[in-house]
Amino acid sequence: MTTIDTVAAPPLGGPSLPQERRLVTSIPGPRSQELLARKSAAVAAGVGHTAPIEAVAAGGGVIVDADGNSLIDLGSGIAVTTVGNAHPKVVAAVQAQVAQFTHTCFMISPYDSYVSVAEALNRITPGDHEKKSALFNSGAEAVENAIKIARKFTKKQAVVAFDHGYHGRTNLTMALTAKAMPYKSGFGPFAGEIYRAPLSYPFRDGLSGADAAKKAISVIEKQVGADNLAAVIIEPIQGEGGFIVPADGFLPALVEWCRQNGVVFIADEIQTGFARTGAMFASELFGIVPDLITTAKGIAGGLPLAAVTGRAEIMDASHAGGLGGTYGGNPVACAAAVASIDVFEHEGLIERAQQVGAILTGRLTALQAEDPRLGDVRGHGAMIAAEFVNAQTGEPDAALTAAVAKSCIAEGVIVLTCGTYGNVIRFLPPLSIPDALLHEGLDVVAAALASA
Repeated sequence: MTTIDTVAAPPLGGPSLPQERRLVTSIPGPRSQELLARKSAAVAAGVGHTAPIEAVAAGGGVIVDADGNSLIDLGSGIAVTTVGNAHPKVVAAVQAQVAQFTHTCFMISPYDSYVSVAEALNRITPGDHEKKSALFNSGAEAVENAIKIARKFTKKQAVVAFDHGYHGRTNLTMALTAKAMPYKSGFGPFAGEIYRAPLSYPFRDGLSGADAAKKAISVIEKQVGADNLAAVIIEPIQGEGGFIVPADGFLPALVEWCRQNGVVFIADEIQTGFARTGAMFASELFGIVPDLITTAKGIAGGLPLAAVTGRAEIMDASHAGGLGGTYGGNPVACAAAVASIDVFEHEGLIERAQQVGAILTGRLTALQAEDPRLGDVRGHGAMIAAEFVNAQTGEPDAALTAAVAKSCIAEGVIVLTCGTYGNVIRFLPPLSIPDALLHEGLDVVAAALASA
């Protein structure tokens, strides 16, 4: 391994970056170590990091650090850079908007790009009913506003979330989130009138979708009551909870119960949305039409933007001024979103997600057949998980998972862990990743598991 003493200038990002895994120093290299030392001194300890590098460029399927290392990106900034980092259409749209104006506040003086994003979301989200949208800054903010809207519309207060669910880090969304560490521990008390129901988790519960739904509905009816319930919120495929795919029939049964009982059904598609699962939205995979849908992450090619989209009569329940925010629907982020949605629709990204998913699933299931510690492979499209277990007991093995992830990063492959039990590695590559690079990344994962 050779080292480099200087990096003259950061390499260009986006598609121009060489699509290769390249290690010229150990991870972290000296320049990255310098940044991490500054981070330790200047940034609050609660802000952690996964890969110990200083990122200076990214594009295609790689992230380049300040030491000249090129790492394979199997995380997409947690499902954000789905179109690829610095996609040319997104870059051009952002540059053009920045040159015009960066902010007016949509609530003060509206602009076209906000309305264009809302029109696009109303068109591409599931269902052919009349819809309206409102834009916000982050996924957590979108979830909070979806709850506000549902409560205003139904004139009820209670909300049901699900085991293993993750919905954000604000006070209300922490209450909705199931996992204590690292998201909730020590940060309470949390918002009230939040209840939890059991999720369909086929690998762990062995229940059919119908039976799992019957169990969940029984809990909701007994512990909350439909007359008190404003909304049910669920990720169609769990994200931080472990990429849990519910059994067939589970989600449709919940939607039907909500319809019968005047309860707003909210699909949190913040991680699953925008082609990630091989459909524009994961709800389509299960044949459901949410009343409200929250989106963020992949919506704007890496810029902060989020939305709530839903039935017009529900979205219009709020009084004027009841929804909004200073930066919600920022014009630069909206320009990026218009460009990103165009890419999703017209550059074959749904089909590309299906291709990526076939590679991931094929390689991981082959690995599973050879190694009983890989207990489950699941997911859809470019949102695939591997759940690691003790080979003798089937119990979650968080230590093995952490060791595999650490080894991968040391070898130049960025992977992310998740799961209530900390025993899942999730694969979220940008859809711009070349097949050869994806296979090489999976080779590193396989070697890390073999040596763990």
